[in-house]
Amino acid sequence: MNKVKVENLLINYKTLEKFKRFKEYGNQELSMLEDLQNNFIENNSESPFYGIYIGENLIARMSLYRIKEKYDNYFDPPQDYLALWKLEVLPDYQGHGYGKLMVDYAKSFNLPIKTSPRINSQGFWEKMSFQKAQYDLERDLGENPLIWLPQGVQEKEAQHSQETE
Repeated sequence: MNKVKVENLLINYKTLEKFKRFKEYGNQELSMLEDLQNNFIENNSESPFYGIYIGENLIARMSLYRIKEKYDNYFDPPQDYLALWKLEVLPDYQGHGYGKLMVDYAKSFNLPIKTSPRINSQGFWEKMSFQKAQYDLERDLGENPLIWLPQGVQEKEAQHSQETE
């Protein structure tokens, strides 16, 4: 893994073509493709996508969105945090530390992180020091989010719906 680094991915046809190799290819990418076809975006350096290339091959990717403090229902004190989505390493490259490299990159922003893991990935996230968020029915809507807390940040107490008298 010499000189392998996580980089911000450009939003262009070439990147979208590479995304088709990933299992989690879906509505988000189709929406971007539509935007490209309508000339809304091209080579947007502010994309929420990050990845690892080996040569010309995109072998790992994730989406990383910064969520504003006013929408923070997870962390104490309330603050901006990162929502990490679609972390995926192509099968031939799994087990070589690329997923960890991606998560470590997200942690380098030193903001709390929330993710909703895919089935069978719980062990990976636990190794990355993520923990289950206290489940809140109204907030989590059937998701089982995991969170990572940087130093000085705690999980916000779950708000349980209060019964009216």
